[in-house]
Amino acid sequence: MANRITLKEAIERIQQLEKENAELRDELEYFKKRKASGRQKHNAKWMNIYNDFVICYENGMSLIEIAERNNISKRTVYRYKEYYDLSSKQIKD
Repeated sequence: MANRITLKEAIERIQQLEKENAELRDELEYFKKRKASGRQKHNAKWMNIYNDFVICYENGMSLIEIAERNNISKRTVYRYKEYYDLSSKQIKD
């Protein structure tokens, strides 16, 4: 005959699964709240700084001055310039 599970065993198994679910929920919350490392996607902050970059760059401000003005790294300014050049090229084509 098939394995028979007593009521007591079933209740113990349910308690184990509930405990496991609670631990997994805690772990999930940790990962939801965790800040992703590396460069962020084009969010509102990125767009604000990029738009300021475009205005300053088109008005003749140097890349170093733009970096200091927005408190960002030189590498980030060069990344913005690369993105700007690519966008400008696509508009012309």
